[in-house]
Amino acid sequence: MKIERTIDRESKLKLYVQIYSIIRDKIESGEWPLGIQIPTEDELCKTYDVSKVTVRDAVQELVREGYLKRLQGKGTFVTYSIPQLGLMMRTRLSDCLYGEGVTVNKKILERDFRKPPEEIKKILMTDDEINYILCKNHINGILLIEESFVPVFELPDIDDEDLLYKQFLDLIVEKGTKKISRIIQIFEITALKGETAYQLEVKEGSPGLVVNRIVMSSDGNPIAYVRYIGSGNNKMQMEFERIK
Repeated sequence: MKIERTIDRESKLKLYVQIYSIIRDKIESGEWPLGIQIPTEDELCKTYDVSKVTVRDAVQELVREGYLKRLQGKGTFVTYSIPQLGLMMRTRLSDCLYGEGVTVNKKILERDFRKPPEEIKKILMTDDEINYILCKNHINGILLIEESFVPVFELPDIDDEDLLYKQFLDLIVEKGTKKISRIIQIFEITALKGETAYQLEVKEGSPGLVVNRIVMSSDGNPIAYVRYIGSGNNKMQMEFERIK
């Protein structure tokens, strides 16, 4: 059973630093997962017996660092669940997953505007209409499914764009309403099922690798979500650069 952390009033650490640490630990441990609404300032004040100023200072720092996001009239939500370690990952798919010098052939399977499913609402923190694009990629002979989700208000007027020859992230950089600050990348192992297994030309239940990318703006808001799915036999190469 997990023991709930409390405020230590004998500690030399200021109260807002202790509240900051408690909330950040809840996020990084997964107790408060990505997309969840955290308790209100009043509820946090009551739980930890501290003032609103103390809670507000702690929450504001977590917003500044990208762990939390405030939505006016709705509350405060978790936007980041991975510790910042001073490393920056390259963001182009072909560089990150398969190394440089690869050949990518893309086929668009589906492209439309739609209301986001519940899973995507939580990630993008909106129920507004989204651009949805489903592609099948051949990368040096390896099959990869790519799904992109971005709110229409974040990337308007892309109807005439030829997505066969443009990376979706490049479009966000060129035409998006906000600048990309960082990309959260999460890896999962899954069992491939249904249409996904068929598109990847493997048996249903075969192991697959899922790369989830959440594209974040400098104000801590999610701009887009891109999901890549490949069979478990694919080679992966990752490169990191230390931030200067």
